[in-house]
Amino acid sequence: MTRKSVFQLSLLLFIAFVLNACQNNERELTIAISKAKPDKWYGNYPQWVHKADSKVKIINMYELGLDSALQVLDYCDGLIISGGADVYPGWYGKLADTANCGAFDRYRDTLEIELIRKAMALKMPLVGICRGQQILNVSLGGSLIIDIPTDHDTVIKHRLVDWENCFHQIQLTKGSLLSKLSSQSEGKVNSNHHQAIDQLADDLKISSIARDGIIESVEWRNPKDKGFMIAVQWHPERLDTVNPELSLPIIREMLFQAEQYHTYK
Repeated sequence: MTRKSVFQLSLLLFIAFVLNACQNNERELTIAISKAKPDKWYGNYPQWVHKADSKVKIINMYELGLDSALQVLDYCDGLIISGGADVYPGWYGKLADTANCGAFDRYRDTLEIELIRKAMALKMPLVGICRGQQILNVSLGGSLIIDIPTDHDTVIKHRLVDWENCFHQIQLTKGSLLSKLSSQSEGKVNSNHHQAIDQLADDLKISSIARDGIIESVEWRNPKDKGFMIAVQWHPERLDTVNPELSLPIIREMLFQAEQYHTYK
């Protein structure tokens, strides 16, 4: 048996195990994360979930392959689209500006757009983080600012080499879902991005904004007949010690909504 065959067999066995576990354990919440490995860069996402509920099962969708990931999503209760590389600009009509982008992961773009579309069709709870907010907007027909320092007049630093110490203030939209969850009208968030939402998708509305006009979070414009959704430009999975009100309430609400989805789906 070749190495490729061994890998494919192992993958099929893993998927079978996941589906069996999801079908036979009615009380186990299962959250899909679009990319949750390697731990050095993505390990904070599962930790964030487990701070709200240590018993939640996490599935890293990236390693499954597109068809398998979409199949596994049927047995999950929520989806987190994590941060990462730039979204390929061909998805939103700015292919000519590729030179101002960073690295791409074309497979990941396709995977996440298809996961988002299926999660929305299922009315599954969905959270987008940093790149996750950006690709959510793109998947719904919006576009992105290619490079904030080049294309947007601002003195706010949205990304630094010392990214662990990059913070700025945001203003929350009164009456928004985010303002209700956090009980805040403004707050400090961490920041590690050079792209952001440009043209907002028609189905979305702004729930917070930076002082330079950069969109910091979005939610449904009309949530009727849709699943729970919130997306943020910052990294709540790393923010709980600096501003817990813009971190833990988001994942707690998502898990609450996932429990409702799990119960009634």
